[in-house]
Amino acid sequence: MNADRDYTQRWFILGFVLVTGFFVYLLQPILTPFLVSVVLAYLGDPVADRLERLGLSRTLAVTTVFIVVSLLLVVTLLVLIPMIVNQIKVVITLLPHWGDWLQNNLVPRLSAYVNLDPELFNLRELSTRLGHEWQQAGGILARVGRSVSASSMALAGFLANLFLIPVVSFYLLRDWDRMIENIRALLPRNIEPTAMVLARECDDVLGAFLKGQLMVMFLLGIIYGTGLWLLGLQFAILIGLIAGLASIVPYMGFIVGIGVALVTAFFQFDSWWPILGVVIVFGIGQMMEGMVLTPLLVGDRIGLHPVAVIFAIMAGGQLFGFVGILLALPVAAVIMVLLVHLHRNYKESHLYHASRKS
Repeated sequence: MNADRDYTQRWFILGFVLVTGFFVYLLQPILTPFLVSVVLAYLGDPVADRLERLGLSRTLAVTTVFIVVSLLLVVTLLVLIPMIVNQIKVVITLLPHWGDWLQNNLVPRLSAYVNLDPELFNLRELSTRLGHEWQQAGGILARVGRSVSASSMALAGFLANLFLIPVVSFYLLRDWDRMIENIRALLPRNIEPTAMVLARECDDVLGAFLKGQLMVMFLLGIIYGTGLWLLGLQFAILIGLIAGLASIVPYMGFIVGIGVALVTAFFQFDSWWPILGVVIVFGIGQMMEGMVLTPLLVGDRIGLHPVAVIFAIMAGGQLFGFVGILLALPVAAVIMVLLVHLHRNYKESHLYHASRKS
């Protein structure tokens, strides 16, 4: 009797997972604001919990989190966007000069060893095209506005999504703990202890990445950008931003950032000291990441392997588009925890410990 009940329960859980996945696939065009809201609520819940422990009500704690995050986002955008736009303009302007240097200095030397097409390093045409597109950028908003306004449904959908994210995030964050308890109460009693252990392990994995790695990315971008700016390097903010974003995969930000920074310093300066300064900046960033940022923000929690991060994001985007990208890391974390759990059960099973026949 118990075996039949367990068998039925397993099929019910499997069917529930399959039906949920099918509905996610069908509803993916409208799920983006809700998934973004879930991620924001998940990230903001620990801060709101700390404010609650300080004596604030849940609603006041959530409101405080929203106000602070909104102000930081607005100030950051107002400061960074003009600087990044100006640096992109300078990059487009300097591309022909870099291309000429490569053709006059690098190509002749490499041609002695390999057969190279001189036009491979002709960046003048690329600069002309980019400059033309950049000049047209002023009319992009107008064209987008006209095309969007031509479809009232598209405009209404865009505005609805834009409005939904903060509203849904607020209510999800306010009721987050209550929703978790309700989900826990719905679990079958025989699997509730195991499910909660797995949920905590999933939270550790996601916390190590979302709550920790994203903050590490942000701080590394500031460290790299500030250090390169103090050296007087052109495009310091842009390089710091690229290095910080690339740090979503460990060590990728360091490799990409120092490569771009060294090339820029090579073209900009006439001595080797600034190039040495670039190496020192990225060395300090790596030491800060390994000795301070990662231990403090990520700790010793299990994180996703860099290869798993890359594969999950690419697979999610390929299967479900932007919704898949949002779901990729949580799903990858759950799969990794389940695989660890299955591996542990396998090592304890009779199948693993079966004795060989003589």
